[in-house]
Amino acid sequence: MNSPSPIFSHLSLTPFLLLLFRISSADDGDWLYDSCATTFNCGFITELGYPFRAYTAPANCSYPGLALNCQKDIPTIQIMNLTYRLLNLSLAKQTMVIAREDAVGSVCPQDLVNTTLDNSLFEYSPGYVNLTFFYGCPVWSIPSSLMPVSGCTVPGYKEVYWFLGSVVPFQCKVSVTVPVSPRSGSINSTNLGQVLGGGVEVTWKVNDSACSNCKDSKGRCGFDFLSNQTTCFCPNPPYVSATCAVDAGAPSSESSPRTGDGSGSDSMSMQIGLPIAGAVIAGIGLGWAIFACRQKRKRVAAESAQAAESKDIVSSAPLTKGLTTTPSTNLSHSIPSYRSSKSEFGKASTYFGAQIFSYAELEEATNYFDPSRELGDGGFGTVYYGKLQDGRIVAVKRLYENNFKRVEQFMNEVEILTRLRHVNLVTLYGCTSKRSRELLLVYEFIPNGTVADHLHGRKSNSGLLSWPVRLGIAMETAEALAYLHASDIIHRDVKTNNILLDNDFHVKVADFGLSRLFPNDVTHVSTAPQGTPGYVDPEYYQCYQLTERSDVYSFGVVLIELISSKQAVDTNRDRQEINLANMAINKIQNHTLNELVDPDLGFETNSSVRRMATLVAELAFRCLQMERDMRPSMEEVLKALKRIKNEEMNGGQDAEVVDIVIEDDVGLLKGNPPPLSPDSTATDKRVSNSYTSFSSG
Repeated sequence: MNSPSPIFSHLSLTPFLLLLFRISSADDGDWLYDSCATTFNCGFITELGYPFRAYTAPANCSYPGLALNCQKDIPTIQIMNLTYRLLNLSLAKQTMVIAREDAVGSVCPQDLVNTTLDNSLFEYSPGYVNLTFFYGCPVWSIPSSLMPVSGCTVPGYKEVYWFLGSVVPFQCKVSVTVPVSPRSGSINSTNLGQVLGGGVEVTWKVNDSACSNCKDSKGRCGFDFLSNQTTCFCPNPPYVSATCAVDAGAPSSESSPRTGDGSGSDSMSMQIGLPIAGAVIAGIGLGWAIFACRQKRKRVAAESAQAAESKDIVSSAPLTKGLTTTPSTNLSHSIPSYRSSKSEFGKASTYFGAQIFSYAELEEATNYFDPSRELGDGGFGTVYYGKLQDGRIVAVKRLYENNFKRVEQFMNEVEILTRLRHVNLVTLYGCTSKRSRELLLVYEFIPNGTVADHLHGRKSNSGLLSWPVRLGIAMETAEALAYLHASDIIHRDVKTNNILLDNDFHVKVADFGLSRLFPNDVTHVSTAPQGTPGYVDPEYYQCYQLTERSDVYSFGVVLIELISSKQAVDTNRDRQEINLANMAINKIQNHTLNELVDPDLGFETNSSVRRMATLVAELAFRCLQMERDMRPSMEEVLKALKRIKNEEMNGGQDAEVVDIVIEDDVGLLKGNPPPLSPDSTATDKRVSNSYTSFSSG
C-alpha cells in the first residue's frame, strides 16, 4: 500500500493538533489566574478570598493593603506600618476585628505610635471609643482625670497613665491613642489588657460588585495596578479583563429555535457550514505542511551552525579572581566579531557554567512573548514572566538590540552571575547563545517587585514597608554589595529599581550589565561614567575613575530613599532639591531631618524610629561625601547597620538622638553647601515598574 502523502497526513492530524493546542494553552493559562486562589485558609479563618490574599501570593491577588500573614495560628495584617492580629472577619459584612500586636498580652501599647487607619480603605465601625495612653508626664502636673496604668513596662517611661478620650495634656512627652470596641461593661484600670486584646471592629471599603461579576464568569478576582482597580484574571485570552468569556458550548435542543418541521434553518446552516469548514481545514492542513517543510530546513541550518559555534564555548573559560588584565580586554578577546545568526545551542550546552536555552524554548515559555506577561520595561530590554518545560517559573530578559555593545553587556552579566552565589543576589538560570536570533537571559522569578515600586511606585500605597522592613532591606543590600566587593566586582548601577523583593521582603540585588570585574592589583579603573541619574558618584563622573566607593555613594542614595520614600531625581521638586542626595545633605546640615523622613514612619512620635532613622541618615551622610576617600567601605557600612539594629534590640540608648552632629573633619560639610552633582538637573524622570531592574540601563 502506498503511504499517504505528507499533506494528507498533516490534514488528518489537524483537528487533533488544534484540540491539543487549545488544551495546552488552557492548562498554561495566565500566570495570575494560576497564582491567585479562589479561596484560601489563613490561621483559624477559613474560606477567605479577594480582596484578601496571603503574603506568599502575588500582590495582584489582593486589593492593596489587604495582604495577610498566615504563618501563625492567628493571622496578622499590616496597616499604616503597624501590625495587627486578625481576631475575626466577615466577608459578607466586610468587617474585621483587629488588635494591635504590640498591645496584645499587655496593659499598654509598646510601640509609641498612634493607631491610624488608611482612611481610603478602612473606617471604624460604630460603637468604638478612643483609649489614650500618656508617657513621660511630670508628676507635678498630672490631671486628676488621668488614671495610672499598673504593670506597663516601656523602656524610658516609669509611669504611664490612661484616659478615655483623646485629650493630650501639654506636659506629657508622648501620647498614644488606641481605638477599641468594648464588648461588655465599662473600661477600668483592671481590664485594660482585656480591652486592648479585644481589639476594634473596622470596615473595609472595597466595592465587591466587580469581583462578583468576575466570579460569575468563572474568573478569579485580583487587582490591576495599571488601571488601579479590581479586575478579573481568566484562564483563557484576554487573561485580564472585567469578566471572563464563558464558553456556552453548543445550544441544547430545548433552547434551539426551530421553524416549521425543524429542517429549515438547521438544514440551511449545515449546507453552508460544511463546505466552509472543509475549506478551512484543508487550508490549515496545507499551511501546516508548508510550515513543517520550513522547520526542517531551519533544523538542518541550526545543526550545522551549532557545530561551528560549539568551538567558541569549549574555548571560553570563567575568569578567576586573580586576573591581571583589564575586564574589557578579556571580554573583547572572548567575543569574535559579531555576526547575525539564528543558530542556537542545545539544552546540554553551557556558557560560563550557565545553561544555554534555545530561542524556541524561551519563546514557548513566555507564550511567544505575550504582552500580557510583561513584568517590566527599561533601557536595556523587556522582561517577561515565563514557565519552563520543567515547571520552573522564570523571568526572561529580552534585550532590545543585538549590536556589539549589547553582546558585551550580555556576556558580562552572564560571566559575573555564574561565578557568584549569595542569598541576596538574583540567580541566573541560563541564557541563549550569543549568536541566537535574540539575546535572552533567564533568571529566577522574584514576585514582589522592586524597592522602588514599594517606596514611590505602583505599590507605594500598600503600607508594607514599615521601618523594620526598610532597615532589613538596607542590611541585606549591604550584605550583597559587600560580597560583590570582596569578589572584586563593582556593581556600578546600585539603585532601588535594581533591588528586588520576594514575598517575605528579602532582597535580591539584580542587573549586572554594567558591572565590572575589578583587578586586585589596581586602585581604580578608568572608564566612561555609566549609571542612572541621581545615583552616579560625582567623583567618578568628574574624574572617570571607577572604584568600590562609587557603589558606596549609590548605596547612600538608596539609604536616603528608604528614609524619605522620595525618588533619587524628581524634576517636580525645587531646583536645589531635584537631586535627592543634595536635598538630604542640606536637610542634615540645617538640622531639619524631620522634613526629610517619610512622615508615615512615625519619626515624630516614635522615639525608637527617630533614633534609628537618625543613625541611618548619619551613615548615608558619610556615604555621600564628594571625595571617595571620605566614604566608608561597604564592609564598614554593613557593620554600622548591624550595630544600629543590635543597639535597638538591646533597648537603644537612654538619651534620644535629636539631630546629627557633624564632625569638623568631614571635608564636604565644613564650608558652604556642596555643589550640585552632575545629574541633579536631569530632566529624564524615570517611571519605575516591577522588574525594571532586569532591563534598565
